[in-house]
Amino acid sequence: IAAFAAFFAYVGAGLDGQAGLGDYNLALDDPYQGQIVKGCPTYDEVRQPSMNNFDLKKYQGKWYEHKFHDWTQFKEVYDTTLDIKLTADGKGWIDDFGVKGPAPDAAKLSWDKSPVANGAHYFLFGRVDENDPTGVLRESGFGVEFPNYIVDVQKDPTTGEYTEAIQFQCLERGGVRVFEGINFMSRSPEMTPQQLDAMHQRAKAANMY
Repeated sequence: IAAFAAFFAYVGAGLDGQAGLGDYNLALDDPYQGQIVKGCPTYDEVRQPSMNNFDLKKYQGKWYEHKFHDWTQFKEVYDTTLDIKLTADGKGWIDDFGVKGPAPDAAKLSWDKSPVANGAHYFLFGRVDENDPTGVLRESGFGVEFPNYIVDVQKDPTTGEYTEAIQFQCLERGGVRVFEGINFMSRSPEMTPQQLDAMHQRAKAANMY
């Protein structure tokens, strides 16, 4: 009985978007600054000035995901990577999404029983819609197509290559927000607390939370 009660409490918290469950937020409409947010923002409402002159070719390659707000990913996953390649005509792309989990420290007795303990790869496919603003990619995965907003990028001051990126995904049905995801990514497998804090501040500046 206690186990069932805990399970229903967990699901209920996810449906309410409460209890700080960033990996399991199923709230249909999220509160923001004391108000209920309905539906999804347009790209221009979240896009940051760093996206000026965005070059999709520079966005290709391997990224390491460091933080996420996404109930489709459980908090126990780790070593999450995205390896993005454009098609030859530049109108499509493939995202090799790699993940491991749960982390040994998070599940000491069962981590090695997980089917993705040693890593798994899921391929997501996308397209570049000429009607979308630059910085919006159409991504297909898990049975649905959704707009993937590239909200912010940081550049190497010497080479101009992209070193950090913030993604935002949002889906709505009938004017109601049914899903949102925020991904903090870097070209490096390690980030300092100061670097992550700076990414949080840029996401806040974009009014994502």
